[in-house]
Amino acid sequence: MSGSQLWDDVDFYFSSHLAPDDEVLQAALRDSEAAGLPHVNVTANQGKLLQLLAEIQDAHHILEIGTLGGYSTIWLGRALPADGRLISLEYNPRHAEVAVRNIARAGLEKVVEVRVGPALESLPQLADENPAPFDLVFIDADKANNANYVEWALKLTRAGSLIIVDNVVRGGRVVDAESYDDPDVRGSRDAVELIATHPRLTGTAIQTVGSKGHDGFALARVLA
Repeated sequence: MSGSQLWDDVDFYFSSHLAPDDEVLQAALRDSEAAGLPHVNVTANQGKLLQLLAEIQDAHHILEIGTLGGYSTIWLGRALPADGRLISLEYNPRHAEVAVRNIARAGLEKVVEVRVGPALESLPQLADENPAPFDLVFIDADKANNANYVEWALKLTRAGSLIIVDNVVRGGRVVDAESYDDPDVRGSRDAVELIATHPRLTGTAIQTVGSKGHDGFALARVLA
């Protein structure tokens, strides 16, 4: 059995027992595929991890940067109480349209808001609204701007908030000197190094293998 097939099989085993897709989640994936969205959504077990982290945080306010078809949004939204709020920022209007339908099907339209436009324009507008601090920020958008998104997350969170940056391993290219000029690799390295050196952050990064290949995520806690 090849390594990638083994990764797929292990992912399926864990997800089928611990994070089984229900009809709402399956429909979100089907509609995303039918609409031609890229296959870059989190896996079911990764989605369950996001939900658990939000629940551990007792999160009432969540910010997501990068909505895609709303699959991860649904996992996160399910962790919120009835009076919670999740704001998800999506660059592509077509992706946002699909996500809004999927979120409504999940019954989360009262707690989830999708905002369309470049995140680096939406974030200052959001800050101007002086929202309640976000308890958890999930960053899964254009990787070149990962460090910029972490900086904005710091402005919009509180001591104890969690910041999660997805896809920082890039198939191992994060340590490949020949890949340093790749904007996505550079953005991942910038985010990791920002977490390592920022006085208000403590964090780590975990590499993963599975149905999405070799990748991983960084997890940071806001200190003050």
